Amino acid sequence: MSEQRMTPVSALQPPYYAVVFTSLRTEGDAGYGETAERLGELVQDVPGFLGEDSARTPGGLAITVAYFRDLDGIEQWRAHAEHRAAKEYGRAHWYERYCLHIAKVEHSHGFERTPQAILTERAS
Repeated sequence: MSEQRMTPVSALQPPYYAVVFTSLRTEGDAGYGETAERLGELVQDVPGFLGEDSARTPGGLAITVAYFRDLDGIEQWRAHAEHRAAKEYGRAHWYERYCLHIAKVEHSHGFERTPQAILTERAS
C-alpha cells in the first residue's frame, strides 16, 4: 500500500458483497508488495469483481475491502490458483495474524467534494 493519494471505491448499486481482510504482517515480508500488486491485477479479471479499498495504519494493521457482485465471484477468487498459493505463502511467511469477513451490502451511498458541492454547502 503506497503513500500516494488513494480514492475510495465509489458507492455501488446494492446488493453486493464486501470481503473484509484485516491483517498484521511479520517483520520479514519480502516479496509481499510484488505479490499484492500481481493479485490486484488478477482479481480484475474475476467476473463480478467491483473494486477494492486498502489502507494500513502506522501501527501495522492492514485493511483491504474487496467488493463483489455475488458469492460466485468470491468463490472464484478464493479458488484461483495464484491466490491460493499466495495465501499459503502468506500464512507461512508474511502474516502474524489475519481475519476475513464476508458481508452482504444492502445500502451504499457516498459523497465527493466538488466545486458545486462547496457552493451548496456555503449557501446552506
